[in-house]
Amino acid sequence: MALLSVVLPAYNEEQNIANTVKTLSDLFEAEKTDYELIFVSDGSKDKTFAEIEKAAKENQRIKGVEFSRNFGKEAGIFAGLELASGDAVVVMDCDLQHPPTVIPEMIKLWKDGAQIVEGKKSNRGKESFFYKISAGLFYKIMSGLIKMDMNSSSDFKLLDRKVVDVLLTLPERNTFFRALTFWAGFDTRTVEYEVQERKFGKSKWSLWGLMKYAISNATSFSTLPLQLVTMMGTVSIVFSVILGIQTLVKWLCGDSVEGFTTVILLILIIGGFIMLSLGIIGHYIARVYEEVKGRPKYIINKVTDNVSGNMTGSWKKRQ
Repeated sequence: MALLSVVLPAYNEEQNIANTVKTLSDLFEAEKTDYELIFVSDGSKDKTFAEIEKAAKENQRIKGVEFSRNFGKEAGIFAGLELASGDAVVVMDCDLQHPPTVIPEMIKLWKDGAQIVEGKKSNRGKESFFYKISAGLFYKIMSGLIKMDMNSSSDFKLLDRKVVDVLLTLPERNTFFRALTFWAGFDTRTVEYEVQERKFGKSKWSLWGLMKYAISNATSFSTLPLQLVTMMGTVSIVFSVILGIQTLVKWLCGDSVEGFTTVILLILIIGGFIMLSLGIIGHYIARVYEEVKGRPKYIINKVTDNVSGNMTGSWKKRQ
């Protein structure tokens, strides 16, 4: 019987752990699916890892690790992928906003030959108007940058073992899980789902968090912002040529251009282009700097008793 691993990144989700364990365990036992649940506590400040340890003592199918600090959801996903030993791996949210009832359909498509099964949102559920606008802007920007429809995409996916092994060989530290599975190019199918309401707690995403996430992922997966620098330079040159011709014509006609206002406008426009360009280039240089240092994606602080082995060289269980 094939083993299914379920990777569940968690940040301050102590209230959800027990409910998630029960919901998934009941589902897989009813479906007669051999499974393991892998929780990754991303430097949680509450008792998330204590709840994971408690669940792992009651059920050996449950494994858990805790980061030394908050390294982000991407790091949590890849730590879970590295720990997973299943023939197929499902990645989903710990708060069960990704509905577990869709997983049997994913498994069926995988058994029919799909190597990646994407969860596609048919309904985003209840969201505030402000959050919906900010999330929509984020997905619109990302869709344009990486040339794929991110509006309905999510981290809710089933991956074949071959795909997992490929993703784990990628040397980059700054990753974008959703886009990498698209980039990998394996046989992909989709299943639709409706985003569920959280039973406990509230979303950890804010507008500022979404903005940082968008910038980080955009620059880790696309060079389009760098091309924007060239575009701004071209616009500046064209504008300068037009203004230069106009100034020369007026001078030849004996009508000189008023200087002070024109100079201020030129300084503001060209200065703004230059500062924005330097910011974009500086961000890419910073990303290169982070990659060159070669630090691990995450550092493991604690593990449940049933976890052993090496993980990215960041932790080794004491014998």
